Amino acid sequence: MSRVGKYPVALPQGVTAEIKGQTIAVKGKLGSLSLVVPNEIGLKVEGGKIVVSKAHDSPRARVLWGTARNNINNMVKGVTDGFKVVLQIEGVGFKAAMQGKDLVLQIGFSHEVRVVPPAGITIKAEKPTLLSITGTDKQQVGQIAAEIRGMKKPEPYKGKGIMYQGEKIRRKEGKKK
Repeated sequence: MSRVGKYPVALPQGVTAEIKGQTIAVKGKLGSLSLVVPNEIGLKVEGGKIVVSKAHDSPRARVLWGTARNNINNMVKGVTDGFKVVLQIEGVGFKAAMQGKDLVLQIGFSHEVRVVPPAGITIKAEKPTLLSITGTDKQQVGQIAAEIRGMKKPEPYKGKGIMYQGEKIRRKEGKKK
């Protein structure tokens, strides 16, 4: 039995949820998000809470129950507060700048790398070595952050690259003479 799925998702003040069949749409002050849940999951809104239940007791329904509940909870958090990921750039000559809405990275290649954020995602270069990625969809924010980090992963010898803020890079000892 899911320990996560049995808890209802509370709707804060100013957030509305609408269910049509297997689609749930959540609207708040930062925007709106929608999600199509599998047929094994049942949804209903009662008393300012979204109740997620299993439509029938199958192994697949048990697996998806807690996942669907957490996805809906992340939607509610996203439209009320939003999500933010901060990336840090380390290395001599490595920097980031904004050109319009596009992010331009100089990360040691012979060319600049341009990143166009998708709709609903905002990228800001707070400093030349600090990026903040914000949006309402947790999955999309994390995906864009991972793609940017993947362009120049931090290496263990000098610690150069793009990393999440607060991430510890395990350093290796270099060659000895």
